[in-house]
Amino acid sequence: MNIETLRSFFTFVVLLLAQVLVLNHIHLLNCATPLLYVYLVLHFRRNYPKWGVLLWSFSLGLMVDIFSNTPGVAAASMTILGALQPVLLNLFIPRDARETGEDVVPSMRTMGGSSFVYYALIMVFVYCLLFFTFETFTFFNWLQWLECVLGSYLITMILLLTIENFRK
Repeated sequence: MNIETLRSFFTFVVLLLAQVLVLNHIHLLNCATPLLYVYLVLHFRRNYPKWGVLLWSFSLGLMVDIFSNTPGVAAASMTILGALQPVLLNLFIPRDARETGEDVVPSMRTMGGSSFVYYALIMVFVYCLLFFTFETFTFFNWLQWLECVLGSYLITMILLLTIENFRK
């Protein structure tokens, strides 16, 4: 077991515990819930095996589902996000890293501030859109759905960028 696997496992456990014990109990304006566990998927390096990204994503989503009473919603959303992560990451990494095939670990330091922010904005928005669409599974009350998507998106991005600035 290498250091990268241990680091991913530690991040997995910390994000799971933070989500289940603290963040699931925060509902700003009765709709915005921080979904910080998406942070794990954002930080897989460029040449990480696709099956590994999918496995980690599905496992974290499944564990969140088990402890949050959201049957399959987080697991499905995280798995789709894990499948999209390599594609979206390639859009935002520096061109010289793409041409040399260099392993890039997504962060503000390696990608640059604006590239990482755009990458994170798209990933978190896609995740919130998927999560709340699967959770409601109807567009009957589309205003509440939109409030939940946008509110959770904003609060998750604020927390994610705060953590990323502290890591920097």
